[in-house]
Amino acid sequence: MVETVARVLVGVIDVDGGPTDEQRAVLDAVVAGYWGRPDLDLSSLAPLEPSAASAAVTDPAHRRRVRELMVMLELCRHPLTDAQVTRVEEYAAALGESGPGLEVARALVNDGAAEATADYFRFTGAAQSAFEEPTLRGFPSDEGADLANAELAARLRQFHDLPDGSLGYQYVEFYRRNGIELPGDDPNQPAVFVAHDMCHVIAGYEPTGPGELALGAMQLAVDDSDAHWLAFLGNLAVHEAGFLSVGSLVAKEATLTRAGATDMLARALVRGAECTGDFTTADHLALAATPLAEVREQFGVPPLDPV
Repeated sequence: MVETVARVLVGVIDVDGGPTDEQRAVLDAVVAGYWGRPDLDLSSLAPLEPSAASAAVTDPAHRRRVRELMVMLELCRHPLTDAQVTRVEEYAAALGESGPGLEVARALVNDGAAEATADYFRFTGAAQSAFEEPTLRGFPSDEGADLANAELAARLRQFHDLPDGSLGYQYVEFYRRNGIELPGDDPNQPAVFVAHDMCHVIAGYEPTGPGELALGAMQLAVDDSDAHWLAFLGNLAVHEAGFLSVGSLVAKEATLTRAGATDMLARALVRGAECTGDFTTADHLALAATPLAEVREQFGVPPLDPV
């Protein structure tokens, strides 16, 4: 299906005079680095129109992945235009696909960043428990939250007393190394970030723009769930589309134009597909004393490439 889907995606970004350099680079990286087809010359591929795409891509899982890649590519267009959003919607309708990414992109181009942000938080709010550490679900965020947060920070800080090769020790080091306060110490770092940052440690990605996008892509490839898609969509919103600012985190555009970023994204998709288990939903706090190498082995996490 690689050549077929590549032709679909070539058609998706063929608007407003053709794809941008960034869209072309991202698609090249996906085709060559993720799907292993560097022999395909995208500039010579004839695009498939929506009706032809519908006839050629019939497997529900394939259609879902095509929709996700279409949204990723549209959010890589700067500025995002109505023509691009409309084009993606035409393909999605032909494939019988819908979802939050399509709605957020439409809100962004029609109503602006504030409305797109509100839409995104509406979707994630409905799936909040899927993003939380299993033993911290329902953690207080209103009455008594200050005391609870102090207790959480103290609990997490104790992980630094574990052996230095353990998941817990490396988790605290991740915050120290990057100058980030632990959840509980910083009101902008709620308990929901515990699971997210545990995944950073296990995957080996630092909290840079390219690293956040890579982690989101890897999680999506581990398991193409609604929660993982929403998480990756959030990464794209913060670090690529530039409309989702949270707390002290300021949204940025075009992170995938940075040197090596597209290769990192493609490799992250490969790493996620090669995992043998979903490390994102594990009880990370219960695994805190386990050597990080053993945790990675347990879930079949491939080594992080130097690039």
